[in-house]
Amino acid sequence: MSTYLFKPDEWVSQAEAARIRGVSRQAIARLVAKGRFRLLKAGGRPLLKRSDVENYKSEMAGRPVNERNNG
Repeated sequence: MSTYLFKPDEWVSQAEAARIRGVSRQAIARLVAKGRFRLLKAGGRPLLKRSDVENYKSEMAGRPVNERNNG
């Protein structure tokens, strides 16, 4: 029986994370650089926690809406 320190199916490559989210690999790389995802280096390749990728809620881009001047 083989024992893993981590479960391989719980981690994905940046390319797979991009496919899951429907964005580019560059977009995932920017989120990684900002520390939005946990990383695991396996064989020199960065892997992202699948559940983090699937559950990630993106923040709204741009300036926050000022409620007093909106309407």
